[in-house]
Amino acid sequence: MKHDHSSLLSSTLVAQASSSVKKLHHAVTAAVSQPTEQLVQQAQNRLVRTENTVRAAEQQTTYSGVEFAQEILSEEKERLSSLNVSKK
Repeated sequence: MKHDHSSLLSSTLVAQASSSVKKLHHAVTAAVSQPTEQLVQQAQNRLVRTENTVRAAEQQTTYSGVEFAQEILSEEKERLSSLNVSKK
């Protein structure tokens, strides 16, 4: 039973990380489409929340889904970073 609980917890953490990465993708896409100060700030805020969610999942699970979420997180971070550089 303990293994089932651990597996369920890991699955839930991976699902949360995946959902958070999807939300980040949408926020960054919106900021890239219309780079207003408000949308860029929202994307930066979403980035922080996503980093925290993915980090928590990494610490508590070994599922490969976390690795995929980390890859997407890195890509979105790069997209947002390039937007910030072009605004300066």
